[in-house]
Amino acid sequence: MVQVQSKFAPIHINCYEFCHPWTESCLEASVGSYLCAIVDSLRIYTTVYMLALLMKGSVPSKEEIKKTVLGMLQSTAFLSANGMGFTLFLCLLRKLLGHFNFLTVSAIPSFLANFFAILIERPSRRTLLSLYVSNVATETVWNMAVSRDWVRPRDDGVVVIFSVCMAILLTYFKSGLHKRDGERVDSMFGVLRFIVGPYEEKSVSFSNEASTFYRERTENSSSRWTIPSGSLFSRALLIYKGLIDKIKRLNSNPACPHPFSCVHYALQGFGKMVGVGLAVQFALSFVFNLKTIFISPKAILWRKKTISLALFLGGFTGLFRGICCILRNVTETDGAYHALVAALIAGIAFKQYPNTTIALYLMWRVARIVYNHGIDKGIVPRVPGFNIFLYCLSTAILFHTATFEPARLRLSYWSFLHSISAGRFASFNHGALDVWGLDTSKQLAEVLKNFHARSSV
Repeated sequence: MVQVQSKFAPIHINCYEFCHPWTESCLEASVGSYLCAIVDSLRIYTTVYMLALLMKGSVPSKEEIKKTVLGMLQSTAFLSANGMGFTLFLCLLRKLLGHFNFLTVSAIPSFLANFFAILIERPSRRTLLSLYVSNVATETVWNMAVSRDWVRPRDDGVVVIFSVCMAILLTYFKSGLHKRDGERVDSMFGVLRFIVGPYEEKSVSFSNEASTFYRERTENSSSRWTIPSGSLFSRALLIYKGLIDKIKRLNSNPACPHPFSCVHYALQGFGKMVGVGLAVQFALSFVFNLKTIFISPKAILWRKKTISLALFLGGFTGLFRGICCILRNVTETDGAYHALVAALIAGIAFKQYPNTTIALYLMWRVARIVYNHGIDKGIVPRVPGFNIFLYCLSTAILFHTATFEPARLRLSYWSFLHSISAGRFASFNHGALDVWGLDTSKQLAEVLKNFHARSSV
């Protein structure tokens, strides 16, 4: 097929030939897409809302159950409206213009459909949705740029992004800028409090007298604490406790807000997060490998990926705490800039578990936090509806890529589109799009091969 040079050159095929070959009626195709989307949307959001309800850890009241059901139905209506709106605007633009072009094949219909659909969703969820799709869209644009040789990927690129973002977040955390009067603290800082500990937060104060009290209490308790001798386990436990007590009684600087010694503080953070990393990875391995975990548990549980997550989490926390303590010992103060230096260095631990999704998600969260802080300080203006615009633009990029260059899209997101449309997205006439020289049909065949291989595992 002869390639068209201009991306705006039209292709003269009708809706039936391109986007809904199963029926000649545009209305029937739109309603069919809506019905298919409702089924999958209800399944997705039933799971999401029920998990959120169960994670509260208490028996839900009638009001909570009612709120959960209404939220589930509202989110289902939002997502299914997306599916219907895309097909509807795709056909409508074709009838108005008399043809398809590079933008009306997917990008513009998706933008319009998402604009009307997001208005159905609860305002409290719009920010979260925009952050998620902008994260995936950024990764997709990067993949497109790499495929065109516009940029060269670097193995340490995600490490740099992660380190810089964590440095900004932890500087906010340590300086107290994350707390705004009369507003909830961003949930990201709750995660940071769990990772690096509460003693690095500005609002936490722990006097030297309290630290001395803990040290003296440890000395006294260790002299009284006895274990019957004889068993190997008892002796090992006694040696372990004695070693920990000695580490706790090592010196710490008066500027340090934590109890016990700096060495214990760093090692305790390392050990805690290593345990968390192993627990999370073991749980995920168990859930996603139920078929094979009982046949070959060692091959599933003791993989490099399992250890890598634990080393990353433990290494980051241990390095951050240790460097903060070193800086406090050198400067005799506890300054917010310590977090900036410590996080930049501790970010090296991300090399153990380099993950583009995590790095880009952090980047967008930091951008949002800094932007909101700028609004509070009067540095930047508030842009009304920016979350909605970002969501629509990002989703339009994803739909456009899924249509023209599916190999550049994250496979999990393409699988989501395939599922929500009941496979209809893959039945588009992608061969008609080859005129724009992007090897669309070839890329689709590659994605379908990977998709079916993944589904059969």
